[in-house]
Amino acid sequence: MRADRLVSLVLLLRQRGRLSATALARELEVSTRTVLRDIESLSAAGVPVYAERGRHGGFALLPGFRTELTGLNDDEALALLVAGSRRGAQAFGLGSALASAMLKVVDALPESHRNTAADVAERLLIDPETDLLSRRQVAEEVPDAIVAEIRRAVFAGHKLRIHYAAVDQAPKWRTVDPIGLVTVRDQGYLLATRSGADRTYRLSRVLAAEELAEPAQRPARVDLDRAWQQRSTRFRAGGDQVTALVRVAPARREELVGTALAVLSEEPDSAGLLRMEVTFQDPRHAEWALWQLSTNAEALAPQWLRTALRDRAAAVANRYEG
Repeated sequence: MRADRLVSLVLLLRQRGRLSATALARELEVSTRTVLRDIESLSAAGVPVYAERGRHGGFALLPGFRTELTGLNDDEALALLVAGSRRGAQAFGLGSALASAMLKVVDALPESHRNTAADVAERLLIDPETDLLSRRQVAEEVPDAIVAEIRRAVFAGHKLRIHYAAVDQAPKWRTVDPIGLVTVRDQGYLLATRSGADRTYRLSRVLAAEELAEPAQRPARVDLDRAWQQRSTRFRAGGDQVTALVRVAPARREELVGTALAVLSEEPDSAGLLRMEVTFQDPRHAEWALWQLSTNAEALAPQWLRTALRDRAAAVANRYEG
């Protein structure tokens, strides 16, 4: 335990420069007396730490000294920072170990990237806690080149052009100010603003992306967790919500659950299918979601939804007749 604390002490001095014993004690959650003992131990072990006296004094390392974490590239370090920013370690009592590991990761980054590592990590959010988190669905494939371009714009704070295919609309180009990237239930989303209004774009519907040189209009710091919760709440509360009674093949259940706002009831029927009562954002959302499932799902109610799906199927059949 003490060895980990000594490593953390060295990394704090390495990254922040001169720190007082009080500041070190606060960061390491120990007493100032413990910090002074640790400083003596480091000096005895050959670590070049020295004291500067006076009002603005403290402890510091000789210039050029640093620890090494080999074999870690920039993307790997960033991935660890993002993973380490979530709640899991606290839940399993690994908070102090995680803090020490994150210091090592930041120290392993190139000097030019180290100062912005924390800001970059704040732009990514993985599986925020929501009431829908346990409802998994099949992960959507997004071309690496598109994701990389979007990620570069998010990290650099530049405007972004995306060729986006919204539901039931022809794809068109949009210029947005990217705020951050969120992954929820294996689906990726870009949080952005467009002409000052909040927008959320599903990455699987981005057909092309282009980072622009113009700086994005966005706050310098962002709480992605809070932003996502606010947008999710507005999404669920808005619109003319629809509740439908659906029969679906078990193999396609996760797809239906993944797009629905809520599942109100669920039970198997005599034919081996699942009979489910689900809520959708609005009529268009309900029709679109069930159409994706083809003959693996059937809307039992309301009648207007059955009629809409029948008419759509008839139109497709007429197009290919003969």
